[in-house]
Amino acid sequence: MNGLHPRELGFATRRALAKVGYAARLFFKLLWSLGVSLRRFGLIRDQIHFLGNYSLAIIAVSGLFVGFVFGLQGFYTLQRYGSTEALGLLVTLSLVRELGPVVTALLFAGRAGTSLTAEIGLMKAGEQLSVMEMMAVDPVQRVLAPRFWAGVLAMPLLAAVFSAMGIIGGWVVGVLMIGVDGGAFWSQIQGGVDVWKDVGNGIIKSVVFGFTVTFVALLQGYEAQPTPEGVSSATTRTVVMASLAVLGLDFVLTAMMFTI
Repeated sequence: MNGLHPRELGFATRRALAKVGYAARLFFKLLWSLGVSLRRFGLIRDQIHFLGNYSLAIIAVSGLFVGFVFGLQGFYTLQRYGSTEALGLLVTLSLVRELGPVVTALLFAGRAGTSLTAEIGLMKAGEQLSVMEMMAVDPVQRVLAPRFWAGVLAMPLLAAVFSAMGIIGGWVVGVLMIGVDGGAFWSQIQGGVDVWKDVGNGIIKSVVFGFTVTFVALLQGYEAQPTPEGVSSATTRTVVMASLAVLGLDFVLTAMMFTI
């Protein structure tokens, strides 16, 4: 029976470890560049506009329709137990704790993450990054770091917009269309949502997802092959890897938050 030769297994393991080491060094270099990036905050501001403002429409519309669905599903579920007044609390906790950060991160990976990967990959294919190195300009600090920190800052803001639009969507369906008492809808939210435990956990998740999605997008673009096929493949890997990382981290973070 033909099997994997020990030498081939060793080469594959070494390549995998080399990729992990390369990614770790790049990640810590991006973290270390925070001070330099803050001194050039204009670059971060421009990237926040590019990543956040251009993603705002799809985030807001998606949040609104998710709120519509949750309003309908939540009402018919709570109606069985005579607790339709808790519809606002159900919609809000589901969005703030879970769906807001997760769905925003997935949409961010599909819209902004692919754009980052393609942009960095095309800069590499056009040898713009190599020219920067020849001019003694570090492309990590000048190109990657502003985009990295812009993604980290934009993600919690987009998640907040998604959750707010989802709550409004739940209110429209529950109160205006179905007839749930509006006072009970909002009073349940005010009395049942804890700022630190519920909203705080959602913010922590969105920040972690911002680090993850933005770093995956930049890493794939930075190490993409300088060919059209290489950039296309890197863009596809960004969506797949970022989405799987977000879902896996969501489980880990949720388990940690419920046990603390």
